[in-house]
Amino acid sequence: MQAILEDWKSAPIDAKDRALYGFVEKVIRDSWKIAREDVDAAKAAGWSDEALYDAITVCALFKFYNTWCDANGVQPMTAEGHAMSGKRLAEHGYV
Repeated sequence: MQAILEDWKSAPIDAKDRALYGFVEKVIRDSWKIAREDVDAAKAAGWSDEALYDAITVCALFKFYNTWCDANGVQPMTAEGHAMSGKRLAEHGYV
């Protein structure tokens, strides 16, 4: 995981994951440049239309939330806050 976070291009991952990370990087940085060739390359590596749709959706939502939080001055939760939230979710779920 650490190698992926540092540089996914040189991390010891399989070709399928490498293709998805390349696709996702383009979604994040140059979404207006996504072309049929990008989709075809990811699909040739084994990713389905549904998986690519999900990847695009997750990336877009995180980018939106990060932008929204940054612009509104929302601060990250503390480690203790994450621990409390995790415990609550484990005990009660999202209800």
